[in-house]
Amino acid sequence: MEQQHKRKAVLGGLLGLGGLMLAGCDVDAPGGALGWFLGMGWPKGITPEATAMYNFWEWVWVVAWTIGFIMWGLFIYGMFAWSAKRAKKAGKDEFPRQTQYNIPLELVLTIFPIIIVMGLFFFTVQTQEKVTALDKDPKVTVDVTAYQWNWKFGYQKVAPELTADGQEYVGTDEERQKLAEESKVDPNGKNPINGRSKSDVSYLHFNKIETLGTTQEVPVLVLPSNTPIEFQLASADVSHSFWVPEFLFKRDTYNHPEENKQERRFQVEKIEKEGAFVGRCAEMCGTYHAMMNFELRVVSPEKFTQYLEYRKQNPNASNADALESIGEPGYATSTEPFNSNRDTRNGDNFVENTAS
Repeated sequence: MEQQHKRKAVLGGLLGLGGLMLAGCDVDAPGGALGWFLGMGWPKGITPEATAMYNFWEWVWVVAWTIGFIMWGLFIYGMFAWSAKRAKKAGKDEFPRQTQYNIPLELVLTIFPIIIVMGLFFFTVQTQEKVTALDKDPKVTVDVTAYQWNWKFGYQKVAPELTADGQEYVGTDEERQKLAEESKVDPNGKNPINGRSKSDVSYLHFNKIETLGTTQEVPVLVLPSNTPIEFQLASADVSHSFWVPEFLFKRDTYNHPEENKQERRFQVEKIEKEGAFVGRCAEMCGTYHAMMNFELRVVSPEKFTQYLEYRKQNPNASNADALESIGEPGYATSTEPFNSNRDTRNGDNFVENTAS
């Protein structure tokens, strides 16, 4: 009778844990102190995709800690319940009853890990599919070009509902794009890279409205809140990585992404919080990798329309002027420009020529 109760308890535990895992991605992550602990330092996401990843992350920890406590409990129980000293005191054999041929127990110990692995695999794929899906009907398409050690942002397309004239905005700079396409092949026949020239930049996108980062100014990418957005990524030199920590997601940027079999696009359903968020390069790319930052400035759709119209009407104005025209700080507030001076200490590290 006792053995039967034990089997029912084990089965109940399996079903309970399985149910917990199945519920994990369909409900919010635990809140309060427990949620803070399980978050392990992750920031709160600002997109639905980030929320899905955060929930998955926390529920995986719930499962991991549950399994851990069960196993630790069994270890501790076994240390005391089946100790040689206790067996001797009870007049029993030194070794407890062996269960290596207990078929029901061995089945449980085999099926239990399989259920855990299958559950984690299923919800990993489910969350990944949500994050990488390209079915979100983007209203703004942004070109992101990474280079050592800064960023260039351009607006490729903007839907009619976000433009002042109610017409779709197509921002491709045809003249510069044509020049880029011509760089694919060197007319002098020097085309060593699979028939292409070393200066080939035909894979990059060029736009009429662009924000270019410099050593003196952090580039600010302005986007509307509560709007589906697509990012198209590429690198002008080495491998970089586009990362906004509050997206809980990063995507590497490569040169010639299509030739490298990389999907350069990713989409977010919406950015749910307005404000300034620091963006970083998350791929070691050389000397100033750690300082290769940008700022994501999320504004209301109405402000974004005004910002875009200002950039269209004032092509020679700076991005700072456009931001100030809609009542936003003109420069980055979440990060600062870096000093590219390679001198050490106070910057006065030099050898003075004392020759007469």
